Amino acid sequence: MEQRRAGPGGLAPRAQCWTLTDGHAGNARQASALAAALGLAARDWLLEPRPPWGWAAPRLLPGSEHAFGAGFARAQAAPPALAIGCGRQGALATRLLRAAGARTVQILDPRLDPAHWDLVVVPEHDALRGANVVTLLGSLHPVDDAWLTAARTAFPALAELPRPRTALLLGGSSRHARFDRLAFEALASMLRTALAQDGGSVLATTSRRTPRDLCESLRRHYAGSGGVAPGAIWTGPDDGPNPYPGLLAWADRIVCSPDSVNMISEACATHVPVFVFDPARVAGRPRRFLDVLLARGRVRTMDATLAPYEVEPLRETARVAAEVRARLGLPVSTAPSP
Repeated sequence: MEQRRAGPGGLAPRAQCWTLTDGHAGNARQASALAAALGLAARDWLLEPRPPWGWAAPRLLPGSEHAFGAGFARAQAAPPALAIGCGRQGALATRLLRAAGARTVQILDPRLDPAHWDLVVVPEHDALRGANVVTLLGSLHPVDDAWLTAARTAFPALAELPRPRTALLLGGSSRHARFDRLAFEALASMLRTALAQDGGSVLATTSRRTPRDLCESLRRHYAGSGGVAPGAIWTGPDDGPNPYPGLLAWADRIVCSPDSVNMISEACATHVPVFVFDPARVAGRPRRFLDVLLARGRVRTMDATLAPYEVEPLRETARVAAEVRARLGLPVSTAPSP
């Protein structure tokens, strides 16, 4: 997908669909996933807000059309057919594009009346509801069978690791959950017991929120000849390309820290059991999300056995895309996904 930076610069050509985010991985991934599920070749705008408009987004202030620089200000004269925003900055950009004639979809609660957009897509664990609000369990993402097949092709070496292959997806502390090195040590202790019983390998990856001391502890446990199990460990760019897609694709079971709705949603889109470490440490809206998954049996609380169970992949993106298409009267596109 081509990316255009919304700051000082040139005018992006008119496109069928634009995605508009602040570049944060979770926001960009959701917007691009919806565009791809709609079958639209999207142009991605990286929004770089200027004060004071960035602080007030998505509320309009005088001169808001210049909030993202001259390039985006000029681009509003030739809006796309559909603009998909995610996050506060995306919500301001899509408001501006709607005024210019685009159809607009805002992902995540904009904290304003949803009537400012054609459609607003929010997770069920948020409170926002309305005639033009579409809800889903978890978050939008690209994980489906085709994505998993492509990931297996991209990371064939992971297939050589002994089974069961345990994918370990680690985040960090957030506003609603604390996940630090001490929490990881408790997780690793349970995983050590499961590995002693089952053997296998560990395929671990961290996120930008994972603290350095936790990454160091992860390496002590699983990297090199001194690790408790063979595997693949990724803690940052120094380790090469992030094998995260391959981890999801080749895993026989997945263990997640409890702090990320996006990460757990993607894990649940696979065909394997998902175990969440200590969901009780999560509060607020994300806790409601975990409680639904636990009640449905799609995830289980992590224990020292990691016993297998039957699963059905949780995939909401295609359903949401179909609803967006129907509500906005969009044609079924035959364009390849970006």
